[in-house]
Amino acid sequence: MIKTYGYARVSSREQNELRQLVALREFGVRDGNIFVDKQSGKDFNRPEYVRLLKELNPGDLFIVKSIDRLGRNYDEILEQWRVITKEKRADIVVLDMPLLDTRERERDLTGAFIADLVLQILSYVAETERGNIHQRQAEGIAAAKANGASFGRPRKHPPEAFREVGAAFRSREISEREAARRLNISAKTFRRWIAEGL
Repeated sequence: MIKTYGYARVSSREQNELRQLVALREFGVRDGNIFVDKQSGKDFNRPEYVRLLKELNPGDLFIVKSIDRLGRNYDEILEQWRVITKEKRADIVVLDMPLLDTRERERDLTGAFIADLVLQILSYVAETERGNIHQRQAEGIAAAKANGASFGRPRKHPPEAFREVGAAFRSREISEREAARRLNISAKTFRRWIAEGL
C-alpha cells in the first residue's frame, strides 16, 4: 500500500516547526508519518531523516514544505533526490515549489526535466545563500572590530582585595585555588592576573 510521509526540519531546538507541520497536515500527511529533525541542514546525517528513508518504499510519497528544509548542501541535496526517486523509487513533492513534483515524471518527460533543472538551481541557490550568510557574518564582525567593538564576555578587572590575596599567594601562604575562592573568581582568571603582573 502506498504511503505518504512528511519531513520537517528546523536548525535548532529553539526554532518552531509548526508552519511546516501545518503545511504537511493540510496536504494530508498523518501525524504518525511526519518526521522532524531539529538540527542543521548542512548534511543528511539526521536521525529522523535516516528513519524516514528506511520507511520509504516504491510508490510512496515524500512531502517537504521547501527545498531548504530538505537540506542546504547542493551536492548532497541532489544525491538525496537521486536516492529517493531512483533507488527508493518514491515520489517527492516540494510544497512551496509546484515544479518540484516528481509524480508527473512518468507521463511527461519534459516535466521531469524541468523538475530536475529547477532542483539543481534551487539547491545551488540554497548552498550559495548559506555561504553568503557566513561571509556577511565575518564581514560584520570585522567591521565592528574595526570600529572598536569587542566580542565575548567583558574582561574582568581585579577587585581591591586582589593585592592582598595576590601577595598571600606569592608568599605561598595560600594556594591558587584558595586565592580564587576568596576573590570569587575562577582559578584560570586568577592565574591570568598573576601572569599579567597585576
